[in-house]
Amino acid sequence: MTSGETIHINGSYGEGGGQILRTALTLAILLQRPVHIDRIRAGRTKPGLAPQHLACLRAAAAISGAEISGDRIGSQEAFFEPGTVSPGDYRFDIGTAGSTSLLFHTIFLPLATADGSSCLTLIGGTHVPWSPCTHYLQEVYLPVMARMGIESRIDLERWGWYPRGGGIVRVEIDPVRKLDPLGDLRASPLRAIAGFSAVSNLPDSIAERERGGVIRSLRGLDADIDVRIERGPSIGEGTAVFLHAETEDGVTGFTSLGRRGKKAEEVGREAGEALLDFLRSGASVDTHLADQLILPMAITGPGSSFTTPVLTSHLRTVLWLVEQFLPGRFEIIEEENVLVKRTPVGGH
Repeated sequence: MTSGETIHINGSYGEGGGQILRTALTLAILLQRPVHIDRIRAGRTKPGLAPQHLACLRAAAAISGAEISGDRIGSQEAFFEPGTVSPGDYRFDIGTAGSTSLLFHTIFLPLATADGSSCLTLIGGTHVPWSPCTHYLQEVYLPVMARMGIESRIDLERWGWYPRGGGIVRVEIDPVRKLDPLGDLRASPLRAIAGFSAVSNLPDSIAERERGGVIRSLRGLDADIDVRIERGPSIGEGTAVFLHAETEDGVTGFTSLGRRGKKAEEVGREAGEALLDFLRSGASVDTHLADQLILPMAITGPGSSFTTPVLTSHLRTVLWLVEQFLPGRFEIIEEENVLVKRTPVGGH
């Protein structure tokens, strides 16, 4: 059962997107605190809950036996009072090309810290704008979570592109009794770059041209580069490049999505240049992973830190939100890169 007073969250704060809703739901379950969120996505063209946000709210309720209100499309207010998390087999269908990765992030930590294993089937968008793709979770996020003690596996059964969606992701999550600190992540020497240029229901020549754009952008870099051609099974059409840089201390990833009117070579070049910019920064984690590390770091003790190139609006927002539930958890030092450090609380 939940304990303590209801935490009230202004859903329009900072970046003001669905991130606030998803993160608040995760923290509410982990800390067993009721939460009331208003002004959800108030500044968006279509404010309130869209299908993917509604799917996150209902999935969080399903795994925790929560009492909820405001669970309807367009609602700018939601109340969520979680119960005890029940591990098990779950199937969640967003019904649109809404991001399966963001749905995954909403319920992953609560299920990972439950008292049994879970299997998830998530249906929706797997490679869509404004969210990490499934391969980013596989190649970047989950290896870092394994470093903290969580073992999980993701299988991409069918790719889901905007606007049709229909991607299918299978997830297996093993329980962990205690999360270990992440350690101090610092930039380390580059070992190799790997990734793919992928197409679904489009000519292979597009993937070849994208791959050529990657190789040209990385010309002169002293590292092994392996960019394979992928043909993703899907009910829709789409194309993407994903690259991950392997270093001694971890991995980081960059995705570029194709779209009608965007040259294939530009898709490849965009991913390659994003990776090069990151390597030149001397930071240890990319800006997307920085957002995703805050929650697991918040619920562990001290002994975790990383550097990231810039304090983005997304990162500022998630740090603010954690402070509403767990004050005094992070120290931020803005120098050449941004140092984010999990601090002791209460002298412990």
